[in-house]
This record gives sequence, structure tokens and C-alpha cells, in this order.
Amino acid sequence: MYQQASWMITLLFSVFVILIFVTVLLKSGKRVDYGEVQKKGYFIRSVWFVVVFSVMLAATYFTLQDLPFERAEAEETPVDVQVTAIQFGFDVSLDTLKVGDYAAFHVTSKDVNHGFGLFDDQLTIVAQTQAMPEYTNTVYYKFTKPGTYTILCMEYCGMAHHLMKREIKVTE
Repeated sequence: MYQQASWMITLLFSVFVILIFVTVLLKSGKRVDYGEVQKKGYFIRSVWFVVVFSVMLAATYFTLQDLPFERAEAEETPVDVQVTAIQFGFDVSLDTLKVGDYAAFHVTSKDVNHGFGLFDDQLTIVAQTQAMPEYTNTVYYKFTKPGTYTILCMEYCGMAHHLMKREIKVTE
């Protein structure tokens, strides 16, 4: 019953599409000069391009100038911190740092993809990267204030994902 109904609907829609195609084909022989409309359309398209490009350029400028990237001085040597993500925790080589330390977090994973998110004591994200098996991503961060920083997994990695965190102490 359903198969027969679907065949009938398919045939009706096919006939409808064929009728539309034939109608368009028969009327396509009548050419109309639409140069004025085309000129107006090109002008409107150009104006819209300039407006959209200007808005996007302004939005890019105002949103990218406040990114929280910290740039290290050329003579500054980073403190290497090895981070290995495993279900459901982080193995960190150093969990105590000092204010002013410029840390290079070398992040990898032993099992599945994880997200490495470094948060300050107000839980504002200060650095993040991806932890992937057989690959090491490095993210840099200069600690400017003391406190307890938390590493959280930012990519769902299994049933106990919500328990996956590690703390780093930053002292003066």
C-alpha cells in the first residue's frame, strides 16, 4: 500500500516537474532586454559588497585586538611542562610554578583526543590546545599572578569526562 502510494506521488511530481521544464523551454525563446535592470543589480551588489566588507573588517579589528595571547620576549627561556592526557586525568610534569614563569605546555594524549584548557582561579580560560595521541601540541603562557590554575578537558572523552581536571599552583 505505501509502496503504491509513493509510486503515485513520485509520478505526479515527475509530471509536474516536466510541465514546468516544458513551460520554461517554450517561453525561453522570447528575449527581453534587461540592461537597465542588470546595471542597477550590479550597482546594488557592489554597494552591498562594500558595506559587508567594511562591517566585517571593523568587527575583525575590534574583536581580535583583545585576544589573550601573551608574547614572550626573545631572550626569555620557557619552563617546559610535559602534559599527557589520559582517560580521565592529566599527568603533569610540574604542578608548581612561580609568578613570571613563561611556561611551554607540551600537550599530548595516550588514548583519545582531549582538550587542554588552562583556567585561572576565576575559571577564565587563559590558554587552550588539543591533546591528540601520537602528536604534541605546544601552548605558551606567562603566569602574571599567583593562584590556583586548573586544567580541564574541553572535549568530551567518555563517561567520566567531567572528572578530568588537574590543578597547578603558582606562587610568588
